[in-house]
Amino acid sequence: MHISLQAELGDFRDRFTIYTYALKMSFTAVMLSSLVIALLLLPLWWADMLPVPFESAVVYGVAFSWLIGGIVSGVLALVAGFAMHQLSVSRAEFERLSRTDMLSGLLNRRAFTEALERADGHACLAIFDVDRFKLINDRFGHACGDAVIVAVSAELAAAFPGKSAVARLGGEEFGVMVVSPVKEERVAQIRSVCVRLAERPIALDGCTVNITVSAGIAELGEGRSKEAVYSAADKALYLAKTLGRNRVVHEEEGLHAMPRRRHDDIRDTGASSAMH
Repeated sequence: MHISLQAELGDFRDRFTIYTYALKMSFTAVMLSSLVIALLLLPLWWADMLPVPFESAVVYGVAFSWLIGGIVSGVLALVAGFAMHQLSVSRAEFERLSRTDMLSGLLNRRAFTEALERADGHACLAIFDVDRFKLINDRFGHACGDAVIVAVSAELAAAFPGKSAVARLGGEEFGVMVVSPVKEERVAQIRSVCVRLAERPIALDGCTVNITVSAGIAELGEGRSKEAVYSAADKALYLAKTLGRNRVVHEEEGLHAMPRRRHDDIRDTGASSAMH
């Protein structure tokens, strides 16, 4: 008899699986113990040492198997099942925490990179950065800075639901894998969320902060490495900062904008780095 025990820990997050597991263990224990008893009774029967007829001895043996083996194995299986349940729940929570940024509640960089690896076209990577975030922390304190991170996270999560993925990459930098069949629609979504963030003051304990966000965009084309996409989006973000912040730059726009601003970019690099 082949009995599946569904030993994967993930199965035991469902309590119904625990009771099914205990029932299967009890049934298996009874069948095995009944077989062992029958095998032990045969030599006694051949030796004419049974105090009762062989059939009655078998019936008594099976009954004891259910009363003792079934109950004991069932209880032990329940204990083991609930232990597995706790372990699987803890493991699932650990997995969730290991993939989640604690402050924002968004994906962390590791989980976001995995999401990018699963992208299959019709998507782009947008890297968002809160403008002059260091000045916000210095002027209003880190509690207000955290409130800005939480507010931006909530806006991004609401703006890009469904198949899109939103993550906090670190500090005041966020990544979004925007999924949409049309490139222009993806860019419009990104521009729209930047506009909404600029129009939304953030209040905390009497302090009100107006923020702006810059973004760089790169396309997740077929055959293009994720490292190349990250690099292109980061360069587009840097250009958005250099051009004055509070703007969105697509990698294709950057290719045209760079030659016209080459000398200005070099001259402004020091100031731009100080405010990034």
